[in-house]
Amino acid sequence: MKRVRLTVRAVALAMVVLVGVGACALDAQGDGTGVAAQVPVGVTEPSGASAPAPTPGQPTGSPSAEPSRAAAPESTGPATPKPSRTTAAPKPSASGFTGCPQGEQQRAVEGYLAELGGFGTVTVDGKQSAADCAAIKKFQVRYGISPASGRAGATTYDVARRLAGTDVSRCKAGSGLTFCVDLTRQTVWAMRDGKVVMGPTVTRTGMAGYATPTGTYRVGWRNRKEWSNPYEVWLPYWQQFNGGIGFHETTTYLHNKSIGSHGCVNLLHRDAVRLWELGSVGTRVVVFGHRPGT
Repeated sequence: MKRVRLTVRAVALAMVVLVGVGACALDAQGDGTGVAAQVPVGVTEPSGASAPAPTPGQPTGSPSAEPSRAAAPESTGPATPKPSRTTAAPKPSASGFTGCPQGEQQRAVEGYLAELGGFGTVTVDGKQSAADCAAIKKFQVRYGISPASGRAGATTYDVARRLAGTDVSRCKAGSGLTFCVDLTRQTVWAMRDGKVVMGPTVTRTGMAGYATPTGTYRVGWRNRKEWSNPYEVWLPYWQQFNGGIGFHETTTYLHNKSIGSHGCVNLLHRDAVRLWELGSVGTRVVVFGHRPGT
């Protein structure tokens, strides 16, 4: 009987730990980002359109285990010089510009950047130029796309397409301040009295099985650095609006679309800070649309 009682107590304790209170349900890796699995830092924009997205749990680089250290053999003669490593120069674009590589989505990205504005002068002709390169790099830096090489690849195209396709009028903001979340395009913006006060930016919401629910809510709790009890991780610039779901900064690569949060709205650092500066307890939150694949 004593052994049975101990087993029952252990199960009850485990249930309490799992339920927890407050904060978004996060991965057990402890990175505080609201994603399903920890993303290696090296995950970057694919180099071509056919490059597959990384799969959670799949190694993306060399093993992290430290190699064994064996004693070097004693030298018996002059060392053989190692060949020098040279880096291939980028291929010139159709215009002859060689300052940065041209991507397979060059013309489309040029068109979206021209539509969005604010990134410099671009010529929509599908030919890389110094001005195009500078504008694409600026766009990539702004939205956390890595590497910010000026190459118009698949990720740059996807982000530009989503931002250009965001219709802010679809958010039924009404009067006062409203945070808007478009699940379909995975974008977030803020409006006050019908006017945009923070333009659309990128987000990553709930993954399959944990889709971020649609509806109209209010910010109920804010904390610059919230502690998540269920998974024992920190949530920077936390703004809760629906149970354990809220806005917060992510420190992993936001553009890995093969993963997602457990319902939270993940943001880049600068966007999480800006939303925090604008918001307060009681701020209206409107979530609409449907994230593809959820």
